[in-house]
Amino acid sequence: MNELIKKALALGVGITITSKEKVEKAVEELVKKGEIAPGDSKELLNRLIQKGEDEQNELKRIVREQLKLLLVELNVATKDDILRLESQIKDLKVEKADVSEVQTEEQSGKQQEDQA
Repeated sequence: MNELIKKALALGVGITITSKEKVEKAVEELVKKGEIAPGDSKELLNRLIQKGEDEQNELKRIVREQLKLLLVELNVATKDDILRLESQIKDLKVEKADVSEVQTEEQSGKQQEDQA
């Protein structure tokens, strides 16, 4: 699934680059036709590119949101879930070691009592 996400993001970047090139060509055509002044073309180009980047960021946000919902729906463990479980396992190991120590000390004390 991770590979699918990477491919989707790469596609988004590819579309952005292609779109930027198309916007630049379209603005150049408008200048050639005399529909906009050469001095205004840079400002228009920057506004269009910024709008495209804003839309791409919104699309990424929506995709992330949908992926999170899908992962919840599929009941896939999150990184936080795994870290929490690892911490619980570590705590249980410490508790087990402490209990083993106490049992060993109790057995040792009992043997000393039996010998006395």
